[in-house]
Amino acid sequence: MFGLWRTFTRVVFYLSLAVGLGGLLGNGLLLWHLGLHIRKGPLAVYALHLAAADFLFLGGQVAFSAAEAALGAPDSLYFVVVFLAFAAGLWLLAAFSLELCVAEVFPACRAGWRPRHTSGVVCGLLWALTPPAVLLPADACGLLRGGARLGACVRLHAAGIAWLLAAACGACGAGLVLFLWVACCSPRPRPRFYGAVLGSALLLAFCGLPFVLYWSLRPLLRFLLPPFPPLATLLACVHASARPLLYFTAGRQPGTRQPLRAVLQRALGDGAPRGPGGLALPMATV
Repeated sequence: MFGLWRTFTRVVFYLSLAVGLGGLLGNGLLLWHLGLHIRKGPLAVYALHLAAADFLFLGGQVAFSAAEAALGAPDSLYFVVVFLAFAAGLWLLAAFSLELCVAEVFPACRAGWRPRHTSGVVCGLLWALTPPAVLLPADACGLLRGGARLGACVRLHAAGIAWLLAAACGACGAGLVLFLWVACCSPRPRPRFYGAVLGSALLLAFCGLPFVLYWSLRPLLRFLLPPFPPLATLLACVHASARPLLYFTAGRQPGTRQPLRAVLQRALGDGAPRGPGGLALPMATV
């Protein structure tokens, strides 16, 4: 029995490591092209910050997994650090999904009130608000240093869980509303980011929420369901690694071979891709 359990945890551990390495490569390429070579519209700014959050989460996961394999069991600080990036990505996904939903359902209202740099400001606020929302409950519950404060732990952890569930409901709800609106009500063609947002909402529902549940009930799940934590970690790695594939699928044209930059330009960009010095590059096929 114990041999089977060790085999299971080892398989899931190395699967998580392999998925994390693949996701690092995909999100790194996405950051390189979207950050330096592709003209970004307002919604693509969310995709850029979301790729950065996924890259940080996967980088932390891979680094701490390698340290665990070399040195032994990880400290609880490892979980707090990787969850910090995961939580930032969750809120960025919610903002991305909600803005696309509003842009599609209420296009006239959005065009009238939206300031030019809204996307950047919202992303900056979410990056600034996520660390205290994660680190304060973690510190009160003794994950950062010894000595948990029970009353503060319960209050702050409950507030943190509500904050995370609000982000998850916002992302999944916006994806559902967008799907119903495009399928039943909208006379216009599908918006550019429709597939990416809908796919991200499905990934969150099936692969991201178990990691939120693990954060919310960590001691209980480790005691009652020992297989759950490694499986939740594996699914979270899948959640962060699959998004570049969604963009690639949305931007590629069947039956043609194109460079990666042109595919990402079609999926995420606003105008022609940029070369050195900001010059426009042609989107010719190879």
